[in-house]
Amino acid sequence: MSSAQWHQFLQNSATQYPLRDISPLLIDETTLCDLSHLGLLQIQGADALTFLQGQVTNDVKQLDGHHAHYTGYCNPKGRMLALFLAFSLHDRLHLQMPKELTESITKRLKMYVMRSKVEIQDVSDTIIKFGLNGPHAPELLGNLFSQVPQNNYELVATKNATLLKLPGNQPRFEILTDIANAPAIWNTLTQQAKPVGATYWEWLEIQAGIPDVTMPTQEEFVPQMLNLDLLGGINFKKGCYTGQEIVARTHYLGAVKRRTHLAHIGAEVQPAVGTDVHNAQNSVVGKIVRSASAPAGGFDVLAEIRLESLESEQLTVNGTTLELQPLPYALKSESTT
Repeated sequence: MSSAQWHQFLQNSATQYPLRDISPLLIDETTLCDLSHLGLLQIQGADALTFLQGQVTNDVKQLDGHHAHYTGYCNPKGRMLALFLAFSLHDRLHLQMPKELTESITKRLKMYVMRSKVEIQDVSDTIIKFGLNGPHAPELLGNLFSQVPQNNYELVATKNATLLKLPGNQPRFEILTDIANAPAIWNTLTQQAKPVGATYWEWLEIQAGIPDVTMPTQEEFVPQMLNLDLLGGINFKKGCYTGQEIVARTHYLGAVKRRTHLAHIGAEVQPAVGTDVHNAQNSVVGKIVRSASAPAGGFDVLAEIRLESLESEQLTVNGTTLELQPLPYALKSESTT
């Protein structure tokens, strides 16, 4: 089965199990989402580990095939070009990101390969990805696979798929498999899980406080602005990488003046990623990082905001008030690892 056949399979499956729209009724349901909107690069070769170690903010030597982590990819000024969910699969390094970035990021990485023994390949369409979320997710996976990851970012390789546990308000997993096994897994899960669109997965990511970098926001943020240090996505002891001096200086001088926050906007029109956040004086004090329809109406967002603007000022996006909500983690760095 080719990638095109996989998408045809999903279309055919939708006639029996139609995609649900975001609604309050879905919050307590177990849901299944195709993740074809995510791109995946595979990096292999004798020098792959050393090469990638010099490119990203986290310590790729920790990717032992049993754990995943977030890691940033910066320009020389420390501004992020991409945010990767990184893991090792079948002794090959993998970088997951929005599919719209895979081509440009591949070209940029290849510029720095030089004579290193490194091969970079786009495997977005050959490794099938879908997400499972909800109270019955562990049970459903346990019926299909011999082992299910228990902790966030734990990676478990089974005979027919690899399972990755992700953070969330309910148990949440990503399933990676090949085109041969994907239909059977999907068909089994849809017996009890309700299929949803990518918008719902985006909302789950926002609720988990997971930022992202897309084309409108490339080179807008240093990693700490997106809370990457709070998510374990920066290793301050690993050594040099592109943009490392700026990232380290921001950390050790305590100069983090902007952070990403969870918020709700009761608007009728969805705020686009990259839209400015304004204060009461109409000055720009932040940007929208992620945005998705909220189940009860309006939109939930992750917004990067200047910290000094939070205490007493009313914040707006396109003239609508930004209602701040608590993140699932503290906005304070507790580690220098």
